[in-house]
Amino acid sequence: MKLSEIKKILATVDTVNFMLPDGSFVPEHFHVTEVGLVTKNFIDCGGTVRKETVVNFQLWNANDFEHRLKPQKLINIIELSEKVLGIPDHEIEVEYQSATIGKYDLNFNGTDFVLVNKQTACLAEDQCGIPKQKPKVKLSEWVAVNSCSTPNSNCC
Repeated sequence: MKLSEIKKILATVDTVNFMLPDGSFVPEHFHVTEVGLVTKNFIDCGGTVRKETVVNFQLWNANDFEHRLKPQKLINIIELSEKVLGIPDHEIEVEYQSATIGKYDLNFNGTDFVLVNKQTACLAEDQCGIPKQKPKVKLSEWVAVNSCSTPNSNCC
């Protein structure tokens, strides 16, 4: 989800809820402690220089159980970040503390914002030597070629 999309959604909802991938929710007294622009410059395993930029939201729980972030307040935080930091309309990545700081993509299901697990991937699969699919071999053919059960197999 891009920054412009979340602002449009926030203008139409009464509450801000974040659902975790397991279906549970970030406690309603969460804070958005950061809205920022994160740029990652790196070289993939194939030697290609890459650059990724995301808008980062950091969600945090405190002992402030009376706190409830309203949609307009989050719009104000986003707009201030856009103005002061010059944040463009990039995809949003959400950080949330579980066992460690997790990074999530963001979707909306019509009612709640949904944190979606991110996955690692090789960006240079054509240069890694990892086959796209495992070769399909019939077990009967593999056993016949790799068997030590024949008297002249010379494997023992």
